[in-house]
Amino acid sequence: MAADQRGKAATLALRRRLLSSSCRLFFPEDPIKIVRGQGQYMYDEQGAEYIDCINNVAHVGHCHPLVVQAAHEQNQVLNTNSRYLHDNIVDYAQRLSKTLPEKLCVFYFLNSGSEANDLALRLARQYTGHWDVVVLDHAYHGHLSSLIDISPYKFRDLDGQKEWVHVAPLPDTYRGPYREDHPNPAVAYASEVKRVVSSAQEKGRKIAAFFAESLPSVGGQIIPPAGYFPEVAGHIRRAGGVFVADEIQVGFGRVGKHFWAFQLQGEDFVPDIVTMGKSIGNGHPVACVATTQAVARAFEATGVEYFNTFGGSPVSCAVGLAVLDVLEKEQLQAHAACVGSFLMELLGQQKAKHPILGDIRGVGLFIGVDLIKDEATRMPATEEADYVVSRLKENYILLSTDGPGRNVLKFKPPMCFSLENARHVVAKLDAILTGEPGGQGAADNVLESSLESQPPSMPRDRRLIAEPDVF
Repeated sequence: MAADQRGKAATLALRRRLLSSSCRLFFPEDPIKIVRGQGQYMYDEQGAEYIDCINNVAHVGHCHPLVVQAAHEQNQVLNTNSRYLHDNIVDYAQRLSKTLPEKLCVFYFLNSGSEANDLALRLARQYTGHWDVVVLDHAYHGHLSSLIDISPYKFRDLDGQKEWVHVAPLPDTYRGPYREDHPNPAVAYASEVKRVVSSAQEKGRKIAAFFAESLPSVGGQIIPPAGYFPEVAGHIRRAGGVFVADEIQVGFGRVGKHFWAFQLQGEDFVPDIVTMGKSIGNGHPVACVATTQAVARAFEATGVEYFNTFGGSPVSCAVGLAVLDVLEKEQLQAHAACVGSFLMELLGQQKAKHPILGDIRGVGLFIGVDLIKDEATRMPATEEADYVVSRLKENYILLSTDGPGRNVLKFKPPMCFSLENARHVVAKLDAILTGEPGGQGAADNVLESSLESQPPSMPRDRRLIAEPDVF
């Protein structure tokens, strides 16, 4: 705790001396020194409270007492690797299985989303006997070498595209080739995948897998058109490959309507492999791969064991179980649907008022606000987005940008983000865009109507700082 007493300037100086400059900070011009978190709030060394709209890792809220307690209690008893028989790992796998389609019934536990996607790549290649991968443009799937190779967001600034990697257009109906006025963008974008696959096959390449975030995040908070994944899966499977749904940023009820974002694509759509991370442990390093019996059996047929020193440990599984408990007890999936819908409504009002707001897209608490310079060209307003993020920070709201043009404001807050938080954030955004110091505006009226219509079991405000004994 002694380090907490160090001044921000001293901490920053030490970081610059000891850490690589490639390990970047949020708000590098004026970094925030965060020393504490609770719920959807974070606090700096001076005690200033910030609303956290960035942190999808603290899925059920920073330092949730039930999650902290679960880790602490298990740590006091036992923490070891998964080669010993223990109830926690099987209890956790069983709980996860109840949230997924029946076909996805074999689980591997790991430490990070990067490890999960790396294992998914290995599983796909072993099962299919093929090597090549189809990915979406601007995708990011992790920081391991194997995943940099399938992440256009990264490899274009490094060694470039490998011959075994094939890039399909991002299914973006706002900026892509098939837009909101297209009669069937799902089929059109899926046909682009088919074209990419056919081109690869003409060169003698064989497709092992199609990787996609169920909702592409780095690409700009994209919502693929409904029906796109089933169409793509058909093309990929006919080519002998498997479909990998990366749920690392968007799973566990964030989309509100469903527990998994891939379920937005239709009740009958089932990926061959699903990867999980980030939110699964609420900040504890837990990740998971779920797959089918057929894929798992092919992997087992090599005779080479799969082992992860920390993946599936009693403590990690206790944490994972606690996260699932909190999601259920606090109805956070329904909460995400309610608050997300309210936030989208408020942002939609601002779009009518401010021409810079080009597109408001999202589902649940996964929302993107696309800032543009011109409505006709939809040119990304990158500098303006940076300005907005900086001004929001001055108003104690932490937000960041994404998308190829770094012009999309991304909302991925902890799931306890409240209706009051939504109103406050949009009011400040309105004030910044109008150049006014206040900015309550029309948001107040929408808040009142939304509060009246929300489910009776839904708390009117999940802000817990004033009520520390309730979470």
